[in-house]
Amino acid sequence: MEVTLECKTRPEGSKPRALRREGFIPANLYGHSGAEALSLVLTHKEAITLLKNASVNNTLVDLAIPELDWNGKVLIREVQTHPWKRNLHHISFFCPSGDNDVEVVVPLKIVGNSIGISQGGIMEQMVTQVKVRCLPTNIPEYLEMDISGVDIGKTFSVANLVLPEGIKVLDDPNKNIMGIVAPRKKG
Repeated sequence: MEVTLECKTRPEGSKPRALRREGFIPANLYGHSGAEALSLVLTHKEAITLLKNASVNNTLVDLAIPELDWNGKVLIREVQTHPWKRNLHHISFFCPSGDNDVEVVVPLKIVGNSIGISQGGIMEQMVTQVKVRCLPTNIPEYLEMDISGVDIGKTFSVANLVLPEGIKVLDDPNKNIMGIVAPRKKG
């Protein structure tokens, strides 16, 4: 999914609380051209739209800063919200170097029909995402796990994942992702 965003540099001396009152969300950009972090602002509406279409540490975003004549691909590294009001407070962006691997968290998508489930077994999923290392241009939206061969009493571990070329899972290969258990007998 292609996500684009345009930000402005944060006015010097502006306070984050005042920016939020005016409908802006403060943000920072790290890692661009080896320079220091940039202080940015984006509208609250743009921030909400961005977070609906992009995932933290997973989706590459095309970020443009017209004032600096800069644009590039960035990852959302952190989103800060108010602890109980859940209002958006701050977004941190990271601009990875195109030829260096990045570590990201990728969700898992279950595909296939398990033999065990068709025999009445119940699926228990322990893990919904895994940490991977890859080039920024190779970040997958999700990793598929084909559970077709999983029977009652069997598990599917990280080692069973079929990975696209250039992707390396950082989680323990013996870590169980899901298993099929026998249903409880009523009586």
